[in-house]
Amino acid sequence: MYEFAPQITPIIDHIIDSVRSFRPELAISIAFIGTIFCSLFIDKYWKQSSFSSFLIGIVAAGYLTYTQNVENLPVFFDMLRVDSFSQYARIIILFGVAIIGLYIQQYGSYQLPKKRLGDIYAILLATTLGLHLLTLTTHWIMAFIAVEMVSIGSYVLVAYFAQNKKESEAAMKYVLFGSTCAAFMLYGLSLLYGFTGSLDFTSIAQMKGMIAAPTILSTLALLFVFVGIGFKLGFVPFHVWTPDVYEGAPTPITAFLATVPKVGAIVLFSRLILAWTASPFYFGEVTLHFLCFVAIVTMLIGNLVALRQQNIKRLMAYSSVGHTGFLLLAVLSYVHHEPEVLFFYLSTYILMNLAVFGFIMILEKQTGSANLPDYSGQGKRFPILFTALTFAGISLVGLPPTSGFVAKLLVFTSIFDLYQTVDQSLYLYLLIVGVLTSVISLFYYLKIPMYGFLRQTTPSKPADGVATNSHIVYGFALFFTLLLLLFGLFPDLLLDFFRQP
Repeated sequence: MYEFAPQITPIIDHIIDSVRSFRPELAISIAFIGTIFCSLFIDKYWKQSSFSSFLIGIVAAGYLTYTQNVENLPVFFDMLRVDSFSQYARIIILFGVAIIGLYIQQYGSYQLPKKRLGDIYAILLATTLGLHLLTLTTHWIMAFIAVEMVSIGSYVLVAYFAQNKKESEAAMKYVLFGSTCAAFMLYGLSLLYGFTGSLDFTSIAQMKGMIAAPTILSTLALLFVFVGIGFKLGFVPFHVWTPDVYEGAPTPITAFLATVPKVGAIVLFSRLILAWTASPFYFGEVTLHFLCFVAIVTMLIGNLVALRQQNIKRLMAYSSVGHTGFLLLAVLSYVHHEPEVLFFYLSTYILMNLAVFGFIMILEKQTGSANLPDYSGQGKRFPILFTALTFAGISLVGLPPTSGFVAKLLVFTSIFDLYQTVDQSLYLYLLIVGVLTSVISLFYYLKIPMYGFLRQTTPSKPADGVATNSHIVYGFALFFTLLLLLFGLFPDLLLDFFRQP
């Protein structure tokens, strides 16, 4: 026992120094406890106390993240790494979570039967903490814990408002599929640890261990690990939960699933791809080929299946799958030292989806349906809403003058430069499929204005005008649509922010 005594002081000093770099996450943790307290004891006197605690925690974490000293510091015994890459990712995540919390608060104001929203805000904060850990970690145990924090929180969010068989079935499918993917990922991690004796995927020890391990077994371990990450990203073939869960979950929860978890998973995946493709050995090439193949298949299946959808939430589910393929292309930009391209695409993707799902919330409230045929002729009743929704769809396609066009242009340019540098036909195939699927997506996004403006109005529709308790969501959705135009015309406003050291 006494032989460990000289090490205690340095260990305590290291933990104290690490806590200083962990202040944004501590703010989220304190807000989590405060939100639970408000939900239990104060909400009965002031209904918005838990929401206020949630919002204060997010704003505080955002401020601490923005002002954080990022010097690529390893903290908590090299399990986390605080750098500018994680800083920008956490800012995007906090922005998205704040808007999702606002959407939930507005949804709860008219949702029947009434349920306590304080629990949802607390779960959302716990999920946000998991997303932060995903962006910070280079350690497999911490990565698995973070993935499970996000997954379990997402299960609860999907199931919390379930009122019928369809919604309960969606939540059950999500839990079962997520649990299976987690088991595969954990088995892959156990194999990697057995082969290498290390859990840091950037360490030389893990690289050497993977080189010495049998090729077939180490490749199998890598594929098992990708199963867990693929579940959170929703790329093919781990996307099968997406349409049912997106359709069955309340629209604010669907907006959450479509946006911020993908940011955390993409950042973890980017760190992993950067570490492994930098190696000249076979598993770097295996990882790169896996990434390219999955990106191609994901873009094709996501966009082709979306063509047949008549429910707007299922359409957006397959749109999300297709955009995951583009996000994987953006990962290649980061691997080749263009992180601002990845962050510009992530920011644009968040804005586009928050705008679209905000409009869907309003349309569901007004029509009681998420089926496109039920929106026939509604463009005459809500001309501004449908015009803005169409513009957001144009941005999702990637047409000028939107920021979606700039985002895809930057990604395609980066991939083309990569193709010219290394002269691998695989990158050319990525470009061709990316352009082709962007053209395909135009056809299903145009269904929205086609039904809204060109089809006859169905009888017995609600009165004109947006409901009073939807004005806040409507205002934010319109604001995000204007931002898509602004960043499309002046992309350097966003790119220069992400280029800061």
